[in-house]
Amino acid sequence: MALSILVFSCERKNKPPKPNNLISEDKMENILYDLYIINAAKGVNRKLLEDKGIVPESYVLNKHQIDSVQFAESNAYYAFDPDLYKEIVEKVKVRLENNKKTFEDLEEKESAKAQKRRDSITKLNERRRDSIKKALKKQVSN
Repeated sequence: MALSILVFSCERKNKPPKPNNLISEDKMENILYDLYIINAAKGVNRKLLEDKGIVPESYVLNKHQIDSVQFAESNAYYAFDPDLYKEIVEKVKVRLENNKKTFEDLEEKESAKAQKRRDSITKLNERRRDSIKKALKKQVSN
């Protein structure tokens, strides 16, 4: 009995208070999604972002009209509940995987279109070469 009181009292004591301006779960999902995307972009080409004057973290905060304190407090509040936080992160993961598949499909279609264009140009060039060869043969035989 004393142990359970001790556990629950410690648990409540360490739990961050619910912020007055708590970010909703859906909005937190969108923010985390954007943070994952922007961090991936930083990893791919940080210089390009810097050249464009984009500060990734500030960009995300401005996009969602929040400040860093509101994000930090909300993030700490959600992170205290691992099951809830995992649920939010899993939604982000599903979105990222769906977008990856969409982009891979688009890339495949574009690649197929480009190959088709290359094939048609090759065929056109072959016809031109053949017509030049025929014309040259005709001139030689005359």
